[in-house]
Amino acid sequence: MSRKDAHAFAASLAATLMVSIVVFQAGDGTYGAVPADEIDGDEVQVVGEIDPWA
Repeated sequence: MSRKDAHAFAASLAATLMVSIVVFQAGDGTYGAVPADEIDGDEVQVVGEIDPWA
């Protein structure tokens, strides 16, 4: 997904699940979003974090 779509998806997930969501770029250049506690940092570059409580 594009970076813009990943951020929109992350904002939606954060508001729905009420957990911090991390937007990352994988080694192949694609973007994704997962809950912060599920990211292990291998082969990804964190590009943003959305915290629904901030």
